[in-house]
Amino acid sequence: MTDGDSTVASLSVDGIRTALHCPRRYELASVDGLECGEDDAVEERVDLLRTAICDALRSGETDREGIESAARDRLSSLWSDHDERFHSVAQRRHERRVLDATIVAYAERIGTDHAVGIERLTTDATGGELIGPGLPLSSTIALSEPKAEPELDGETISIDATVDYVSGDDSSIVGVRFVPTLAPLGRLRYRSDWEGDVATRFTDHFADDADVFDPDPVGVLFETAVVLDGLRDLRDRLGLGDRTCRYVQIPVADRSSLSVNWVQNEVETNLEVVDLTDVYVDHHTFGMTHDHRNETVDGRLATVAATLVAESFDPARRWNEIEEHACPDCDYTVCCQEYIAHEVRFDG
Repeated sequence: MTDGDSTVASLSVDGIRTALHCPRRYELASVDGLECGEDDAVEERVDLLRTAICDALRSGETDREGIESAARDRLSSLWSDHDERFHSVAQRRHERRVLDATIVAYAERIGTDHAVGIERLTTDATGGELIGPGLPLSSTIALSEPKAEPELDGETISIDATVDYVSGDDSSIVGVRFVPTLAPLGRLRYRSDWEGDVATRFTDHFADDADVFDPDPVGVLFETAVVLDGLRDLRDRLGLGDRTCRYVQIPVADRSSLSVNWVQNEVETNLEVVDLTDVYVDHHTFGMTHDHRNETVDGRLATVAATLVAESFDPARRWNEIEEHACPDCDYTVCCQEYIAHEVRFDG
């Protein structure tokens, strides 16, 4: 978002999302490097799908049957080395059928269009990688420093994100990321415009006098800002002209879309594609820059980033909301000074 060359640090979108839930959790996880909790089995299965589908797209197949076959063959190889602990052989077989059904749904609903789009971009690009998984993107922004940290004035920071692949056509390039579910989107899933309750709730999340705590949708908007800026940089580096940039998410572990026939051991599913570009774009900023941007989101992202760089992790300002929404499922409560102090306080 800026051409500044004095970069003080780098952050990740995942880290910023953690800080939105609780800055103390961010400190313990990202600064102190404390690891808590067990491996996420769902995320591991999503990673299997990411790898299988991306390798299928990399194979050059563009028809439905070819993409499905290549992805399922790759999944079979990956699954043989997958050491997730299941309670029975039957469960392991069921989970494999779910993954296969997800690949079939992807090939039918999305795969062909995206494979052709990758082929087109590859033809037009001057080189570079378009297929991941975990294709790195970054956005460099000017810090909006907290008042207590004026030494950050004029500095920039790099914020990192990833997509699984980049597709497109003659007028746009599209960053695609596979996610477990769309639950973090909240109302963003059902909105197609920034103006209205999306803008209001985003602003209210940071307001001292508002009773709104919406870290997940705010994090998604921050992620969208970083990905779109990273895509613009990728577009320019690959010589892809003035194509517009878009960002979509595809949920591949949403059990609500599963249909299971337990008698015949058959599984079917559907995939939803959610384009986050329009719900992020501020039309005023778009009119000024002719890019998919949002001055409000971008400015607040810079402020949050500056706070983290300044190592300001005190959760006191939003502690009531953090305690209610973040603490119950937090793995770091055992070493969180605020939580411990609250739990052992004395009456009287």
